[in-house]
Amino acid sequence: MTVIKIYNTLSRQKEDFTPAGDTVKMYVCGVTPYSACHIGHAMSYILFDVIRRYLEYSGYNVKYVQNFTDVDDKLIARSGQTGTPVKELAEGFIAEYFEEMDALNIRRVDVYPRATEEIPKIIEVVSGLIQKGHAYQSGSDVYFRVRSFPDYGKLSRRKLDDMISELAEGTDKEDPMDFTLWKGTKPGEPHWDSPWGPGRPGWHIECSAMSLRYLGDTLDIHGGGKDLIFPHHENEIAQSEAFTGVKPFVRYWMHNGLLQLDEEKMSKSLGNLITVKEALEHHSPDAIRLFILSSHYRSPLTCSDEGWESAERAVERLRTASHRDGGDKPSEMDVDSYRQRFTEAMDDDFNTAQALAVLFDLARDLNRAAEEGYDVGEAQATLTELATEVLGLTLEAKEVKLDAAPFIELAERHGIATSDRSLSASDYIELLIQKRTDSRDLKDWSSADGIRKGLAGIGIMLEDTAKGTVWRYKT
Repeated sequence: MTVIKIYNTLSRQKEDFTPAGDTVKMYVCGVTPYSACHIGHAMSYILFDVIRRYLEYSGYNVKYVQNFTDVDDKLIARSGQTGTPVKELAEGFIAEYFEEMDALNIRRVDVYPRATEEIPKIIEVVSGLIQKGHAYQSGSDVYFRVRSFPDYGKLSRRKLDDMISELAEGTDKEDPMDFTLWKGTKPGEPHWDSPWGPGRPGWHIECSAMSLRYLGDTLDIHGGGKDLIFPHHENEIAQSEAFTGVKPFVRYWMHNGLLQLDEEKMSKSLGNLITVKEALEHHSPDAIRLFILSSHYRSPLTCSDEGWESAERAVERLRTASHRDGGDKPSEMDVDSYRQRFTEAMDDDFNTAQALAVLFDLARDLNRAAEEGYDVGEAQATLTELATEVLGLTLEAKEVKLDAAPFIELAERHGIATSDRSLSASDYIELLIQKRTDSRDLKDWSSADGIRKGLAGIGIMLEDTAKGTVWRYKT
């Protein structure tokens, strides 16, 4: 296994990655399924998908858990607005989530726990915190006693007295900074029985209970967006370490940068969202992945039309190189050098931007070798392996349904006539390519060039290779 360096948000520096056991325990905060997923969600899950892929590529076993917060204030409010029961609403958006993440080639994780299915473990943890003096009941609510945990603020680097409570206006707390572990029920809300009366879990306790149940007292990697550092992840540390008495709760904290529109954070509250569904309607899944991976995971990323278009062109370069034909001359390419540069980039805190640059260098040199008649099979295998197994690209052309009419018209203009009306657009493209080849053999350059330009005008690009002419869709 190679030595991977990971930037740890807790220490604010890169550290050599050394998991505690034989299996890397990885937890990433999931969505609250009260509305459609946006491209910011996709950004986080694509990035952690690649991190998981690279760990496995490097020889590690990984157990990856990602939760669904399927009971929450926002879900309850949306349920009230739409009249749809909370469970039905959540399950509908969870189904959409899986459909969209599958479309983006994000591999399924090992466990997807739902908060509503983890109530016994949540009650166990809350009860344990009360017994140890870290939590207290106030009415039908239970709060975590923040000042009982001396290390509070170590992840976000905040001083306790400078912080603002998520419920600072509350009057039933011992301290304004104390946060909710269990909420007493209100009329019409989902609820479960507990030692403190009917109610439901607070947001922060869910992730601690789920990670403790499925991964144990200490995680190797805990991930999420930078907006979760405080208060969510700070609170997770406090309640988890207070409950178990084991430190650290997490060995490596990883946080991805946030997606922006016009230099402004994308968020539901600002109403400036691009949903995953909208993105997939306008861009190929590979282009979406490549656009996100073209920046380092810790950096913010700004959406723009130019960025999406550039990503589509970049994907086409890799796709074309991975499928083109070469010659029979023995290869002179040092393929291992590209693999080494790729792994060096990924070993340095998963630098996907630099790793992609290596793949584009490989694609460029591969194309050059193919044009000169060299066998590029090994280079293509390496390009495909790194792009698909590690970065999660498919390198498959986006399916395009072609209307045969413009190709029939172009064929007739160049003297190609057929009475077979069952021919498809692809059939006519092949007939036009053959006509162009015949014209070139006859040195009828005008006709050959006219066919090439005609096809380009209706979205088909031609490429002349050592083994003949191939065509592809124009991006």
